[in-house]
Amino acid sequence: MTSEPLLSEIEEQAELPVEDHSARNRLVIGLLLVSAFVVILNETIMGVAIPHLMTDLKIPASSAQWLTSAFMLTMAVVIPVTGYLLQRLNTRPVFILAMSLFSAGTLVSALAPGFQVLLIGRIVQASGTAIMMPLLMTTIMNLVPPHSRGKTMGNISIVISVAPAIGPTISGLILSSLDWRWLFLLVLPIALAALALGASKIENVTVPSKAPLDILSVVLSAIGFGSFVFGVSELGAPEAGATPLDPRVMLVAGAAVIAIFVWRQIHLQKYEKALLDLRTLQTTTFTIAAGMMAILMMSMFGVFILLPIYLLSVLGQTTLTTGLLLLPGGLIMGLCAPFVGRLFDRYGPARLVIPGAILFSGVMWSLTFISTTTSVWVVLAIHIVLSIGLALMFTPLFTVSLGSLPPKLYSHGSAIIGTTQQVAGAAGTTLYVAIMTWRAGILTQGEADAATATVGGMQSAFFVGALISLAAVVASFYVRRPPGQPEGQPMGGH
Repeated sequence: MTSEPLLSEIEEQAELPVEDHSARNRLVIGLLLVSAFVVILNETIMGVAIPHLMTDLKIPASSAQWLTSAFMLTMAVVIPVTGYLLQRLNTRPVFILAMSLFSAGTLVSALAPGFQVLLIGRIVQASGTAIMMPLLMTTIMNLVPPHSRGKTMGNISIVISVAPAIGPTISGLILSSLDWRWLFLLVLPIALAALALGASKIENVTVPSKAPLDILSVVLSAIGFGSFVFGVSELGAPEAGATPLDPRVMLVAGAAVIAIFVWRQIHLQKYEKALLDLRTLQTTTFTIAAGMMAILMMSMFGVFILLPIYLLSVLGQTTLTTGLLLLPGGLIMGLCAPFVGRLFDRYGPARLVIPGAILFSGVMWSLTFISTTTSVWVVLAIHIVLSIGLALMFTPLFTVSLGSLPPKLYSHGSAIIGTTQQVAGAAGTTLYVAIMTWRAGILTQGEADAATATVGGMQSAFFVGALISLAAVVASFYVRRPPGQPEGQPMGGH
């Protein structure tokens, strides 16, 4: 008898309509993706503009370089704090904060009367960018069920890999006919439209929790990561030593403070008070995937800075032609990403990451054979194949890294990946440029002409990159789908 009322109650509950949030979730993710693409694009858009800025603002290369270095520096300082922000605040206010900072920085940069104000604008822009990426990744991990995360993470791959890749191309196209201020004036209305649309349409889709803020951890993070990225960036700058601070001292000091920061996080996480919860690194899949992404970012930023120099200085191409030659690779990477995401959902990471790593390593080795007579079409083909290799890896690595973590660590995992990418990007740029400069200097002393010396330096830089790429090949065999999601089978359910 007692079972009849219970059965009746279950039937009544089954008849109640279940609220469908899928349309809301798609809108939130779509707005975040578009906004993130716009803000990440600005990380590399200034590289081609530096010669124009040096002439227009009457500043040396060492100062102009800071418009890119300060952007990366600010990202490295702000990203570790986003883990706290994403726990403490809801989706909508964090989005409004990120896009408001980015829009304000873009406006300041567009109207800047001189270098100092332009630098401030770039720093404010970077603060918004640093918040946006972890917000996007954490929101997707909370909203998208495991069986379709690959497809959605494919869209994130477009943002993270394609936006920086096409930044120099877009910059070259704009600067071929317009003033450098248009780099910001053309982006501003898009950023403001995204802010207005997001503020009116984005709903809160996460549940904030009471997260404590350890002020000492914030200070240690800012000093440690800031000093380390500054030291790395200055070591690879064309005019290293132009600043009064010794980059080697800053590098060592930054590493020491980061070590203290890590020790404090390990202590605080016992009481659930860590600014950046390092228990994420106890998950083997997350650590391997994050390590591989660091290698890829090092190589991607290193190659993306050397190839334009090679096309401009050695093969004698124009800025516009150089930008156009590098555009197909970026577009192909973007086109591949959604397909790679669907393949990941069906087959898992192994069938994508292993071929991708082998392709990536093969391209890095092929770059060691470039010469003063290499055809631009060979460079174009190499860049396209490199882009395909990277596309095969980025989406699976993002998906398995965060997917292997418990939900309470999503925000911390996103922050760790973001910080690692910035440090790796700065380190890759520095490593490649430093090796190229060192080797080219030796060849110049041996009476080689400028083009031959430059190519020799690049061959040495790419050789070191090729050696590092072998670590990615080995690691690719250890990338596994998170527990509970069988390898090699279509995923179903939540």
